[in-house]
Amino acid sequence: MAARSAKGTPSWLGAVNDRVGLSALLDHGPLTRNRICEIVGVSKPTASLMMTRLLAAGVIEERGTVAGSPGRNAALYAARIDRPLGVAVDLDAAELRATVVDAVGTEHPVARFALPAAVADRDAVAEIRRAIADASAAAGTDPEAVHTVVIGTAGYVDPGEEGTLFTETLPGWPVLRVRATLEAALGRTVFIENDVNLAAVAERDSGAGVDGEVFALVWLGNGVGASFDVAGDLHRGSFGGAGEIGFLPLSAEARAMDPDAQTVQDLVGGRAVERFVRAEGLPAGDHPTALAALAAASPEVRARFTAEFGERIAHAVLPLLATLDPRQLVLAGPVAAIGGDELAAVVQAAVRRISRWYPEVVATEVRDVPVLRGARTYLRAKVREDLLDTVASLVVH
Repeated sequence: MAARSAKGTPSWLGAVNDRVGLSALLDHGPLTRNRICEIVGVSKPTASLMMTRLLAAGVIEERGTVAGSPGRNAALYAARIDRPLGVAVDLDAAELRATVVDAVGTEHPVARFALPAAVADRDAVAEIRRAIADASAAAGTDPEAVHTVVIGTAGYVDPGEEGTLFTETLPGWPVLRVRATLEAALGRTVFIENDVNLAAVAERDSGAGVDGEVFALVWLGNGVGASFDVAGDLHRGSFGGAGEIGFLPLSAEARAMDPDAQTVQDLVGGRAVERFVRAEGLPAGDHPTALAALAAASPEVRARFTAEFGERIAHAVLPLLATLDPRQLVLAGPVAAIGGDELAAVVQAAVRRISRWYPEVVATEVRDVPVLRGARTYLRAKVREDLLDTVASLVVH
């Protein structure tokens, strides 16, 4: 005999109500039964049943009382956000950063540890397992409550069956089926996301892109990349590689600014910054050293850098503007952070001078660990859905 859908039955309606009630507590914080009635639009008996079921399920708790009708205090109900949890991870070639994420996006401490320099000492499973443990210890939460991990890194994973990893910053990690390998070993759901995409998520959530209907983010660091945010949705491309503009060849006009440059990466990436800093007589043994020297340089050196690299960046982003035609272009990453509003102004003026496009060019407003912040925002929605799903399963008879 075929199973009958529970849609419309008391059990199904109860599950729907419970989900809505829990959502209200996540959105508004602790609420009384009467306030839940007002927000959700249910009767007092229904609200009482909802709270009873949610308490029994262990997803809410009573958190004190407030003065109610004369002579009576009303109980306050609050969502429990100690489980399920997630861990957001941001890693590059040298360091891993991780933080616990709950269903309401509480700011938890960031755990950091250095990664081995030798490829033979790298271990993807061990590194993410430690990230979960260290982040949980820093937050004072139970690592067993972590159901989901989001990893932000340079490069991307092909969404196909093999899940090929395309990156130069994770030596020693498996190239094929990396996500499946991590999930099998850790017993948790794992997502691997491009770092520039996550920076765009952070920018949309709490930065310069928050009011933009369509914006493009250009990451300027040791590597160069872009992300496309279309009304809140990231465009990743069919194979996950949308935005890898560092590989694009240059126009003849752009190559004239640096005869040795063949690609966008050559023109505005880490080595180009190092060459500039070295030419100014400043230390530039590697990219971090060059960035530190540039940040501490005189106003005259900074002005020369802004003028030269603003022009270079304008040429580098033209293919992106021609493809997406965004209203807003956000400059992010460590190089953009040093250049700030002055660099954005130079890029905007140069783009309008050399092309037919006229986007608003702005500097990032997310300066502190933008990739990790984006990973946290991305993961918060998944943890919230995981929590809501615990009380919203359809009952089938």
